[in-house]
Amino acid sequence: MKTDYKFSNLLGSVYRRGNLVYTADGTCLLSPIGNRVTVFDLINNKSHTLPFAHRLNVARIALHPKGQLLLTIDEAGQAILSHFQRRIVLYRFSLKAAVSALKFSPSGTHFAVALGRKIEVWKTPSTPGSTEGIGDDEGGGLEFAPFVRYRQYVSHHDTVQNIEWSSDSRFFLSASKDLTARIWSLDPEEGFTPTILAGHRTAVYAAWFSHDQETIYTISKDGALFRWQYLPSPDADSEMVAEEDERWRISDRQYFFQDQAHLTTAAFHAQSNLLVTGFSNGLFMLHELPEFSEIHKLSIYASNIDTVSINKSGEWLAFGSSALGQLLVWEWQSESYILKQQGHFDSLNALTYSPSGDRVITCADDGKVKVWDTASGFCVVTFTEHTSGVTACEFARRGNVLFTASLDGSVRAFDLIRYRCFRTFTAPKRLSFSSIAVDPAGEVVAAGSLDDFDIHIWSVQTGQLLDQLSGHEGPVSSLAFAPNGGTLISGSWDRTVRLWSVFARTQTSEPLQLQADVLCVSVRPDSKQIAVSTLDGQLTFWSLSEGTQEAGLDGRRDVSGGRKVSDRRTAANVAGTKSFNTVTYSADGSVVLAGGNSKYICLYAVETGVLLQKYTVSVNLSLDGTQEFLNSRLLTEAGPRALLDETGEASDLEDRLDKSLPGSKRGDAAQRKTAPAVRVPSVAFSPTGRSFCAASTEGLLIYSVDAGVRFDPFDLDVEVTPESTLKALGRGEWLRAVVMAFRLNHAKLVTRVYRSIPAADISLVVKELPEVYLERMLRHVAKEADTSPHLELNLLWLESLLRLHGRVLKERQGEFAEVVRMVQRAVARLQGEVMKVAEGNRHAVDYLLGQPRTRSVGNGSRVRLKLLSDGAGDVGAKEEDESMDNGEEGAEAEWIGLD
Repeated sequence: MKTDYKFSNLLGSVYRRGNLVYTADGTCLLSPIGNRVTVFDLINNKSHTLPFAHRLNVARIALHPKGQLLLTIDEAGQAILSHFQRRIVLYRFSLKAAVSALKFSPSGTHFAVALGRKIEVWKTPSTPGSTEGIGDDEGGGLEFAPFVRYRQYVSHHDTVQNIEWSSDSRFFLSASKDLTARIWSLDPEEGFTPTILAGHRTAVYAAWFSHDQETIYTISKDGALFRWQYLPSPDADSEMVAEEDERWRISDRQYFFQDQAHLTTAAFHAQSNLLVTGFSNGLFMLHELPEFSEIHKLSIYASNIDTVSINKSGEWLAFGSSALGQLLVWEWQSESYILKQQGHFDSLNALTYSPSGDRVITCADDGKVKVWDTASGFCVVTFTEHTSGVTACEFARRGNVLFTASLDGSVRAFDLIRYRCFRTFTAPKRLSFSSIAVDPAGEVVAAGSLDDFDIHIWSVQTGQLLDQLSGHEGPVSSLAFAPNGGTLISGSWDRTVRLWSVFARTQTSEPLQLQADVLCVSVRPDSKQIAVSTLDGQLTFWSLSEGTQEAGLDGRRDVSGGRKVSDRRTAANVAGTKSFNTVTYSADGSVVLAGGNSKYICLYAVETGVLLQKYTVSVNLSLDGTQEFLNSRLLTEAGPRALLDETGEASDLEDRLDKSLPGSKRGDAAQRKTAPAVRVPSVAFSPTGRSFCAASTEGLLIYSVDAGVRFDPFDLDVEVTPESTLKALGRGEWLRAVVMAFRLNHAKLVTRVYRSIPAADISLVVKELPEVYLERMLRHVAKEADTSPHLELNLLWLESLLRLHGRVLKERQGEFAEVVRMVQRAVARLQGEVMKVAEGNRHAVDYLLGQPRTRSVGNGSRVRLKLLSDGAGDVGAKEEDESMDNGEEGAEAEWIGLD
């Protein structure tokens, strides 16, 4: 079994904090999630997470106007410049301060970044290997110092919140908390001096140029919108106006009257004069400037709208809210949602794969159960029937039924075809269920609780409580049914694992004694072995039929890692991270995957007990427990600096206070915010074994052996012409010729290459064909099958494509649905034609066999049909010419071959 799993995608969360950015064509949206960036394809309904990660949460992101370079900066000012299409890191650089605003110039040659009250403009680095330098006139090649600071601006007295460039990239605006906005020039301009736009009573959130750059709009936190124009003094005589008397003046004032709410975000689309504003009460408004006419007013959240972004066409608006982890894309003209996603805003507890492997179900402390599509990365449905945290979930092996256990004292069954809860199971007394198991037939469900020592069993069909299994002397921590359906395995804090024969006449149990409290049990898919994780870090393997221990390993050193800020001991001596809370077998039972209250996931070989792979869940220092060693310089007399509230002043105290309680206006100034700790509460292998997922503090992490960008070998600088394609075909380089023909997108050339490849080499070409050309190849073969007479050639291509790439077609069936239907239609048509010919031949043979043995042909010639039969029963026809020689004219004969 393959063990080279790599990070593939991040689900379970769609937005944390920071700004949202659209691509240049407006079809993709980039959202920062923790220390990573996720890309949502709004056209194809897909998402993927970029493979690189920061050491802290991402604060600001910016995309180059050409769409190649992505610049991401974390909370400490560490920047990563990456190639957006190829998803690779180009450069890393430190800006040495927290970043509050980031923006590329429209020309793409510079980017401006706000570091507190200081603004710096940097030259854009060039992309390695490019023939045209994006930011460097010399172009191409690696640079020793790619980040070059161009100019520095220091005149603001407080934090700069927003930067906006003019369309010609000569000027830019900055908005600051010092109640002013300022106009700056990139290079010294004759007759221009930096201008201060003052007049607001609260912090200025943003400033924008109009499309013709004749007007400037500024907006502040209290909802005041000022319109600035280059005008003379209102007291001056209109006929005697000197040029030095003209300056930027306020020509109009507008106000958003929102009681008990202030402005939290705003965006302006200069081409359509569309202004979008968001407020702290979850309300957003659309206005058309300069008339300030209201277009829409809608409430979409119950909390702050943290950021808003407008795509290039001005049609789609993207909103993000960090309080609930929500992300919305709204088309304001049709008043419809393009994207509406929300992740879990509380920690994940459990997950499970659907039997088909195309869905992942997660449950969390927020009481929600979410179903995620692994191909698209989107949440398909959310169940909110539970009124408290959901602790466990399990899929029935037959049918589309999902079972969940919750702290609200109920076990629920959900129909994933109609998306509804059709059965609720409860105990005679109030219990908080923490574990669940479903028998393979889907007829019985069992649940255990940390409040009680009994195991409750219900009938799925009737919903009635069938039995309460007594025997454990401690809380039941884990349950599992054997895949053959004969045995229920339970693990308890009383240091025993019990094997129950629930379908036998007598409810007997066989205890297996261990040396520490049992945390998790898992059954091998062949029902012959169980894996047990205990509190002392041991992982033991037991024979299910014999009840004896077969093997064991010590995982304390493997899983241990990470020191919290409040820990008094080193990471190697902390007891809380030295055990596995979750264990699962692979599909073939050869390896086990285990995770616990640390940042590591361990992959072990069952037979040898060897640690095959060790995965680090997160390197995000914003989470507690990701560091191996703490910095002693951060230890103060009052304790660790991370536990002290050093942010903000009295002026913004209102924004920092916790107002989570209903009706809270002032908040609690004494409440402290603690960083979430990294942990892995659950892991699961996919049924195919080619990927596994892990529930972590940051979300749902998916690791796959198929991870990575589908590489096109001709994305590089290669001369691709019809002549070079034909030369490659002449040299017998079949795969190279096919790929070059597809790159040129020349139909006749593709057909020529396709028909020139020998039949013996078809399977080899298909095996090495890059996946990016799979859809085009299938489409071409389907068209050839419809139009060309080469029946066997087309069938050989189809057979090789489906045999060698069938798994890809199955996993990405939504992407290949159209072309697969084309292939099905082509094959069905071929089948119909072949069957028609075969049926005609059969009738013709039946007719010939029914005729007399001697008949006349031509000019009196006589042909005798002799029936030949071999031992196998095959019948053939042999013709004997009695009177016709080869020179005789007018003779006619029809030959019919029989297989």
